[in-house]
Amino acid sequence: MNLQLNDKLFLVGGATAGFGNAISKALISEGAKIIAIARGTQRLGEFVSQFPENVEAINGDITDPEIISEIVDYVGDRRLDGMVVNAGGPPAKSFLETTLEDWDTAYFSVMRWKVDLVKAFLPKFQKQKYGRLVFIESISVKQPVENLVLSNSFRLAVVGFVKTLSQEVAKEGITANILAPGYHDTEAVKRVLNKKAEVSGLSYQEAKNAMEKTIPVGRMGQPDEFASLAICLLSPLSGYVTGQTISVDGGVMMGSFG
Repeated sequence: MNLQLNDKLFLVGGATAGFGNAISKALISEGAKIIAIARGTQRLGEFVSQFPENVEAINGDITDPEIISEIVDYVGDRRLDGMVVNAGGPPAKSFLETTLEDWDTAYFSVMRWKVDLVKAFLPKFQKQKYGRLVFIESISVKQPVENLVLSNSFRLAVVGFVKTLSQEVAKEGITANILAPGYHDTEAVKRVLNKKAEVSGLSYQEAKNAMEKTIPVGRMGQPDEFASLAICLLSPLSGYVTGQTISVDGGVMMGSFG
């Protein structure tokens, strides 16, 4: 199936690891070009050298307002077809373990920068009468995940923001959707498993086995599987899908509207 992504330009946060890297590679396989944002200098350099014709890079933390300003200047007057709004989450903690400082920090790391980034680029998408925004959040927006109170809370706020935004810009050719991953083989899930092992007294492998038993398909997802849906939402073919929060979880969510 031709997703009509050839030579289209996308901004991808966290492009050298996890979901961001898998989505980047999937876009490249469809002929798209990406501006990769990542903090690790070495990984970013290796990624650019692997795909020199398709990847441009900005080294920095996409949650940093100064880096967002740098990204805006870098894109300049060029057409930008979409964005993968993606970065790491806050630390795994129970509510009783958190401090007010943790909550303030989590607001900046999960919520505020996304508003900043979208506000910076929305005028461009409106002028183009076209844009695809895909936010990578978590299954916790539909069902809280144990020991992730900070993520559980602020990612729900992102859902409210994105849903409202999608309704405001739908007639301008701009879509905004959320992908809510369940348990995939990524560094983020490894942090959750380490926390689970610490709290429960299990080994890491025992904690992983217990987690996989809760997944109807019987295993963790792979980032490449996740990316296949993401690039569909980034495609021109997805113009009638907006304001949605889509679970990608191997069947973990049991509700009829999961």
